[in-house]
Amino acid sequence: MSSREQPWSDADLAGDAVSKKDLLTYLHTHASNAFLVEKKLNGKLATVAKNAKRPALISAYTDLFASGSFREEGEVPVEEMNKASDTKSATADSEADKDATSAETAVPETPKFKKVTLRKGDKVNFPKKGDTVSVWYTGCLSNGKVFDSLVESKKKKTRPLRFKIGAGKVIRGWDEGLRVMSVGEKAKLTIESDWAYGSKGLVEAGIGKNEPLIFEVELVSIQ
Repeated sequence: MSSREQPWSDADLAGDAVSKKDLLTYLHTHASNAFLVEKKLNGKLATVAKNAKRPALISAYTDLFASGSFREEGEVPVEEMNKASDTKSATADSEADKDATSAETAVPETPKFKKVTLRKGDKVNFPKKGDTVSVWYTGCLSNGKVFDSLVESKKKKTRPLRFKIGAGKVIRGWDEGLRVMSVGEKAKLTIESDWAYGSKGLVEAGIGKNEPLIFEVELVSIQ
């Protein structure tokens, strides 16, 4: 659980002292980009503020401190990513006339997975880079065909898959997707091919080139 001090108390949130803009600005400044994507709060501040409801923002603020999903050092805040994207779009025409060797400002990748929670976890313990996790899973192609599965069985003595987050032992969609799951949570991860097996695919598993994958994953534990 995060040890950061909350800038607003429950009483502040219950009253009118904290506006929607205050909440959203804090979340955009301090929350990880993956957390904002999960809560559907990524995007331009003005647009999100227009569509977001105050109770949802308060809930996201509370979940941020419960999960500790704060922006890591070096991670570009979502608002800066949006500004960089706007700048790139606005200057696209003029850039075409410049020297081809001029470098554009690199913009961090947008997460290439979607998560749908099937069963809630404890909302407290989230894996971070370097943690070893244990998971049950079933992997399917977009047509529903199962290509791999490891699930708990009463008939057979099976053990969940164990691996270290961020060590490159699994596809990137897993490394990133599991970091926004809490212990006990079961979720469906739909992963774009870029964060799966890419243009090469995985022939032995029947995974074609540039094929998105769908996993049902249960986060059993974090060591």
